[in-house]
Amino acid sequence: MEIFDIFIAYVAWEGSGKLRPVLVIERQDTVLSVFNITTRYDEKSEVIRSKYFKINDWQQAGLDKPSYIDTATIRNLPKVAWDGKTPIGKLTEADKLRFLDFLPY
Repeated sequence: MEIFDIFIAYVAWEGSGKLRPVLVIERQDTVLSVFNITTRYDEKSEVIRSKYFKINDWQQAGLDKPSYIDTATIRNLPKVAWDGKTPIGKLTEADKLRFLDFLPY
């Protein structure tokens, strides 16, 4: 996996979890840092939506529906969650540049 790759991972939270697309933002030997990707936007509050980045080129990124990167929480996935998996896609150059401008840090 490389930075800006998108792949499907099991993401767990407080006693639950699900398979979902994630965006790789950092790679170390045994851990990947990722942001969740979601299709749910309209029903979210304005505060939450302000942390969602719209992927314009979602089809080229390997996604099935218009999608957003949820930048509110960085998740760290152990190697077992991504080792041997193949990315479904990658952000386009245009979306990469927009995404880097969107990030507050």
